[in-house]
Amino acid sequence: MAAPMTVPVYHYFDLGRLGRGEVVKLFLMDAGIEIKEVRYPYDETWGENSKKLQQQGITRTRKLPVLEYQGLILSQHIPILRFFARDLGRYDGETNAEKFLVDAVSDIYIDWRFQWVANLTERSEKYKNEVAPEYYNLLDQYYRDQAGPYLLGNSVTYVDFAVYQSIDNDERTGTLPSSLPESLVKFREAFEQRPNIAAYLKATRLG
Repeated sequence: MAAPMTVPVYHYFDLGRLGRGEVVKLFLMDAGIEIKEVRYPYDETWGENSKKLQQQGITRTRKLPVLEYQGLILSQHIPILRFFARDLGRYDGETNAEKFLVDAVSDIYIDWRFQWVANLTERSEKYKNEVAPEYYNLLDQYYRDQAGPYLLGNSVTYVDFAVYQSIDNDERTGTLPSSLPESLVKFREAFEQRPNIAAYLKATRLG
């Protein structure tokens, strides 16, 4: 008899729907993978908590998110998404050209996120008026190449979860451009209609 699968343990901050850890959660939820959540306050207690997690071997960098999965310690949210896309055999494109495109857009997202995080502590009009609009206009050049709604057309990939989170995070911090490119408007609408995502969004809005 096969051994029962252990539920992955997901370590992240208690930030609601903000942050990179939410990308991982949305992805696993969409894939139908149940997780056990361990949340940490992002306050003055984090310094001590991060040391304990490092001593326990849960995070080498003292950063989150981290996922304990089948004896592995998975860290860094984009590599976690890539791991599961490969493990599941989906969410990653079919051809080498498609995989390249997904990886390329994920790098664009990573560059955006670095600037978004910096803007949280040092609010600037430049981020809102220049950086964010340039990011979404660049994404538009990729998303409008396909009939949509996702980067690769009708097939959702791991980077779509990151792009959705960037839109949602900018909206929550008041830095989303007043109008998004039409390709991204269609993408967002389609993404929020995915069954598991829609159920989660409804629950969090009511909660």
